[in-house]
Amino acid sequence: MGNPLYVTEGELTADEVLAVLEEGRRVIVRTEFLGSEHEVTLRWDGQIYYCDTPTQLHKHDDEAEMRRCLEEQGYSDESGTA
Repeated sequence: MGNPLYVTEGELTADEVLAVLEEGRRVIVRTEFLGSEHEVTLRWDGQIYYCDTPTQLHKHDDEAEMRRCLEEQGYSDESGTA
């Protein structure tokens, strides 16, 4: 597994995040919530996508679910202009 890629929320498009995950790397997204910074770890084990937040581990069965999570949570740039 390669070194994780650290990004700020919205820095990459969903396609870019998914491409990094499919390379076998983790993506660490720095987010701000209620005035403090948090990190969300995104990863893919070859079958399941994971979003590990400070309070919960979300699992997604396929790329479409993961893409929806990235966009709904603001981890990726929905405009496609990252």
